[in-house]
Amino acid sequence: MTKPTAMSPIELPQPPKFDNTAADRLHRKQRLAGAFRLFARYGFDEGIAGHITARDPEFPDRFWVNPMGMHFGQIRVSDLILVNHSGEILQGDKPINAAAFAIHSRLHKARPDVVAAAHSHSVYGKAWSSLGRILDPITQDACSFYNDHAVFDDYTGVVLESSEGDRIAATLAQRKAIILRNHGLLTVGHSVDEAVWWFIAMDRSCQAQLMAEAAGKPVLISPEIARLTYSQVGTPYMGWFSFQPLYDKIVREEPDLLD
Repeated sequence: MTKPTAMSPIELPQPPKFDNTAADRLHRKQRLAGAFRLFARYGFDEGIAGHITARDPEFPDRFWVNPMGMHFGQIRVSDLILVNHSGEILQGDKPINAAAFAIHSRLHKARPDVVAAAHSHSVYGKAWSSLGRILDPITQDACSFYNDHAVFDDYTGVVLESSEGDRIAATLAQRKAIILRNHGLLTVGHSVDEAVWWFIAMDRSCQAQLMAEAAGKPVLISPEIARLTYSQVGTPYMGWFSFQPLYDKIVREEPDLLD
């Protein structure tokens, strides 16, 4: 039997497929609970700010979200709240963040391809957002967002109106991420895994560029190579795949999140 080598083709894991919506729903909710635990680990929690949503696989106009006021590091599958695009809480007995509804309900409505959206007030995301600039292609990881993110350049306070969510969704368009000026980052994906990985990667890219610019003038990757690198590291599959080690680790260390 021939042993595989580093250069031989090896079948990589693929996103799961489900025969029924109940199994798909449970999978999404488990990933969502794990995502909140990871956000807590990365320090993306700040008071009652921040939210991640996952579209329900059976009812496209409904999504699962975290209860307002519950620490990310304590969220379990059973704590998640189901809400529809009209703002009705269909499952759960805790309130949800009004900004979460105003933004995410409009994003999910505008982007049928989006399964999940992630937003929090991470330190580096907030710092970079105050500059009102897109990220530059200064690292391989930053190329994940090359020509695939936007800046919402109009801060008007806490987002409480659905009309503001509509404007954010329009600015995001078909991209994977948006920098909300003077606010923070928001990422989307075709799975919870992808959306959450993009948020982690984007916050770290903000950190890297802030550090690089503090030290000097970063050398930009050429547009041709940035586009090539994007095709290698910025695909939905790579977003999904990159999340898998993090999810496996958090479930092993905090299995109660599955309760």
